[in-house]
Parts: sequence; C-alpha cells; structure tokens
Amino acid sequence: MSVNTSFFGELLTSITEQGRALIEGRRARSSEEPLSALCEKLLSGHGEASGVAIAEEVLATYRRLQAPERLAFFRTLYETFGADTARVAGLARRLADNPEDPVLLRELHSASEPRRQELIRRLNLAPGGTSGLVAMRADLLQCLGEAPELIEVDRDFEHLFSSWFNRGFLVMRRIDWATPANILEKIIQYEAVHEIKGWGDLRRRIGLEDRRLYAFFHPALVDDLLIFVEVALTQEIPGAIGPILAEERAQITAREANTAVFYSISNCQTGLRGISFGNFLIKQVVEELRRELPNLKTFVTLSPVPGFARWLTRDLADGEGVAARLLDPADRTALETGSWLGDEAQGEALAAPMSTLCAHYLTQEKARGNRPLDPVARFHIGNGARLERIHWNADLSDNGLRQSHGLMVNYLYDLKDIERNHESFAATGAVAASSQVGKLLRQLPDPKQTRS
Repeated sequence: MSVNTSFFGELLTSITEQGRALIEGRRARSSEEPLSALCEKLLSGHGEASGVAIAEEVLATYRRLQAPERLAFFRTLYETFGADTARVAGLARRLADNPEDPVLLRELHSASEPRRQELIRRLNLAPGGTSGLVAMRADLLQCLGEAPELIEVDRDFEHLFSSWFNRGFLVMRRIDWATPANILEKIIQYEAVHEIKGWGDLRRRIGLEDRRLYAFFHPALVDDLLIFVEVALTQEIPGAIGPILAEERAQITAREANTAVFYSISNCQTGLRGISFGNFLIKQVVEELRRELPNLKTFVTLSPVPGFARWLTRDLADGEGVAARLLDPADRTALETGSWLGDEAQGEALAAPMSTLCAHYLTQEKARGNRPLDPVARFHIGNGARLERIHWNADLSDNGLRQSHGLMVNYLYDLKDIERNHESFAATGAVAASSQVGKLLRQLPDPKQTRS
C-alpha cells in the first residue's frame, strides 16, 4: 500500500550523511545557531550535501520551538525574508525605459519573488522535508488570527504547495480491509464528518461489497493521506445518514446497486488547506466506479450543511430577515430548546419551513465573490453538481443538530450537466438546483409579510 519512494529516500539520506559531518563539526566549535541564521546559511548557496543537512537542521530546530517562538519565526520570515524592494524598484524603472529587454524582465521576475519562497524550496530537500513544511504551514495558519500580516507568508506556502501537490503527482487508491493497519488507523483519526467508532465501524464502511473508500496519496508523504471519500452503493437516493451507518442493515451486492452515494469527504492535512483535491477525487472516483460497475446510473452526495444553524441564528437575531418571516415564536422556541426532537407533531410542523429556509440559505446567501455562503455547497456547486433534495431529520447526531438542526442535502453529479453547471457558476455564481428545490423556494413569504 505504501508509495515506493525508497530510492529517493536513500539518495537524500546519502547526501544528508555527507553533509552531517560538516554540521556536527560546526556544532562542536560553537553554540547552536539561531534559526534565522541557519536559514540565511541555507540560502547562501552551500554545496548540495551541506545544503540538505542544513535544511534538515532547520526543520529539526523548528520542531523544538514552542508556540510563541514559532510565531516569532514566522514574523522573521515576513520581515526579513521578503523581496528586495529597492532592487525591484530599480529594475522596474530600468524596464520602463527598456520595455523590450528580456534580460531585465527575467531579472525583475526573479527579484520580485520573496526570498522565503526559495527558502521553502530548499527546506523541501531535507528527508521528510515536505511533511515538515506541511506541518509548519498548519502552525502558520493558527497564527493568522494573532498576526494577520503573516498572510503574505502563507501565500508563499500556498503558491508552492499548489505546484507540489498538483493533480499530476497524486495517486488514488481504494482502501479496503487488506490495507495496512497504519493507514486504516489514520482513516479513523482523520474522519471529519461522521465519526468512525472503532474497528468494527470501519469494517462496515470498507469491508462490505456495497461500500467503498478511496483516497489520494502523494509520493512525498509516505503512508499518509491527503483526502478520502466514503461511498455507499444503494438502490435509491438516500434521505438520512442513519440507515447508511447502521450496524444492522440489509446489504446488497455491488451489481444490484444503481446509485453511488458520496456521504463523507475528509481532508487530512490542515497544512494543505486551500489546495484543492476533492474535485479531482470525486470525478476520478466516478470514472472508476463507472468502469467497475456500469449498472450505476446516479452519482449523488448525502452532505451536511455546516453553516446553516449559525446563519439561522444570525438571521433570527436580525429580526428582519427571511427566517423571522417564516418561523413563528413557537417554532423558534422549539429550535432553541430542542423540544421538537421528542414531539413528532412539532417536528413535522417544522419540516416545511426549515427545508424552505435551507433552500434559501444554500441558493441565495452568498459569501465573497458571489459564492454560496455554505462551504460544502460552495465545493459541490463549484464542481458542477446540482442541489437536488433537502432532507429534514436526516442527521440527528450531536454534530448534525449543532450544525444544521438535523438537515442534510443531496448534490447530484449528472455527468451530462456538470460542465454546463460549472461554467454557469464560475461566470455568475448561479446555483444549479432541481425543481424540488425550486418548489421550496417558491414557499418563501413576501418580504412585506410576517408571521404572527
């Protein structure tokens, strides 16, 4: 199961060992150098062997830092390892006088790159360098709230990671019960949507004929995952997560299924946030399943709506929004107290207004760039899927109730419409939606009307 990188690993280790004597000799002669000095030394152009060894020392020194020291290091990267602005300005003036000079253009391009980008590239030469840098960026992301100026450092990480982790380097594999235990343990650890409750639960998700799990790997992250998707093979579009995860359920053979349900997608590396893998993974899984099981005709998700409850609280607090017009005081009390969970009639009374509000939220509430406010909707709609159905009482887990008051939705990947939906979304932000969702939207009250 592990990606074969032994040749490259041995090569890097050999180079590192050649340089380690130089490092140890320097340590014997002087006290440990500051991390910023080591970074300058790495950029100074030493030979390959010593450069790899210095890169390894930088990463090892970084790992020993406490949180405040790591923040200080990132601030040093921001303040000291940026571009040479004076040189950039001078080259820009010269290029303005000689706009056709290709040498000046290349020099300006090189000078405008922050020095920390080259530092990150050289750190990547160390054994385990890619993994260390992914972990370093995860730390950096935690620092942005306290030091927002570090977004410039993060942009350099993201720029380089976008190249290093592009689709051409990714390997998709199916995970099954024969997969090595260390990978299976990470599946349990990384599951971010529907908790895997031990080995028995994991086996029900990967060891049965009507279940699949696929993951992306990268050669530089040996035996670690980037992202994985869990798939249920069914005979209909599901309206709740409970039956899919149930311990006791009626199994079917893969050949009996006509629907593939993507019910959980988990990103595994915090340090790769913003690097898109999911769209490639879903499309590749669809192609893999179509080849293996031509009887599959429908490809659909059963997705959470993670931002809905938070938006609803804000909209109700505003007092003038769509939720205030659609939910009466008794509805609001039931939602706040959770009393509807034990009252079937009250739960049924909430089904229509809550489904309508969810349809509004997913199609009309927008974030920056005219994109859906909900992150899961933004992902699937951006991939060309269509918002197909909205389900009340679909996820009554603690997490489902907290995030969406139990609502879940289906996004349909209709292969003939994916490209058109994607282009429309990219051009206008339009959310492709089914007639069923359109019917819900028509239930919204006129802004001039209120419920009493």
